[in-house]
Amino acid sequence: MEENGKTKEEILAILKKAKSADTSYERVLSSMCTYPHEIAVLAHTQFIESNMGDPGLFPGTFDLERQVLGMFGEMLHHKNSPEKAGYITTGGTESNIQAIRSMKNFRRDISKANIIMPQSAHFSFDKVANLSEIEIRKASLDDLLKVDLDSVRSLIDENTIGLVGIAGTTEFGQLDPINELSELAIEKDIFLHVDAAFGGFVIPFMDLDYSYDFKLEGVTSMTIDPHKMALSTIPSGGLLFKEPEYFECLEIHTPYLSVNKQYSLTGTRSGAAVASTYAVMKHLGREGYKKVVSDCMSVTKKLVEGADKLGIGTVIDPVLNIVALDVPEADLVRKKLLDEHGWHVSITRDPRALRIVIMPHIKNETIELFLKDLEKAIK
Repeated sequence: MEENGKTKEEILAILKKAKSADTSYERVLSSMCTYPHEIAVLAHTQFIESNMGDPGLFPGTFDLERQVLGMFGEMLHHKNSPEKAGYITTGGTESNIQAIRSMKNFRRDISKANIIMPQSAHFSFDKVANLSEIEIRKASLDDLLKVDLDSVRSLIDENTIGLVGIAGTTEFGQLDPINELSELAIEKDIFLHVDAAFGGFVIPFMDLDYSYDFKLEGVTSMTIDPHKMALSTIPSGGLLFKEPEYFECLEIHTPYLSVNKQYSLTGTRSGAAVASTYAVMKHLGREGYKKVVSDCMSVTKKLVEGADKLGIGTVIDPVLNIVALDVPEADLVRKKLLDEHGWHVSITRDPRALRIVIMPHIKNETIELFLKDLEKAIK
């Protein structure tokens, strides 16, 4: 730190230069984040100092959070006071950690607890294993890259406290059979957490015959991320429990705040993210989100059809707006796309393929340019 501060103009010039070094989203095909909606940005800046870690000081923002949770609950068929059974998190990682922490705290009678999830589960669950004494068991996937139910069942024992299913896997956008996992959770009297961090703001706005939320009796908690397809600002996540008693398992005493209990993983918590999520959900409504999702799926179809003309298939037929292109020597092609054309794509683990996420910032024109460069990269 300098002895004497810089002028506002000097600081803004430094920030502008730093910002110019960041990657703009125009050629980013690997991220599940995107440009937030204009109204989300305006709301975020208006509530920038609000701290939901001490909600008694910010009752207006706290009320907005309750309303957001109510909207989540309506969208996810929650029936038991969702505003009392969750909170706005920093994103899917915190939500997943907290869901598993709740399971563990609820089942303190099991000293060597384990949880079963698909091999396709997000790496945030590996953080759970590292932070806790819970054993994470990975079930294999079937030919369509959904979790294999026989594998799940074979891993369950007397120390299993819960299952995890994914509604929109990070790598392939696949949907696990949550209905069957729910039945298994009920049969074994264990928890079922559904990670819908990505799919939570896609699936409800598509014409899919797929059950994955609190409409299913066995689902006990859900992760949903507004800073992905909902166009809220970063960091905006969501965690909901079926019953307030599961949420209360996260309770810790806070003797010197305006409230005497806290449930979040972080202490200080962004009220700006709450306001941002409220604003964009209220502004877009169901019809607005249907259009966002429909546009993304239309661009997804264009990508698949264009790749097919190049002789490139997909690992699975895309279910959501995530495409895994079955490209030989995918790692080399990815490097060429970045080094020679400036495209940011990612690689799936097994099988290895080019992973493309069609977020709202990706338009038809973008895909046309990408396909031209992809054709050069595969030669």
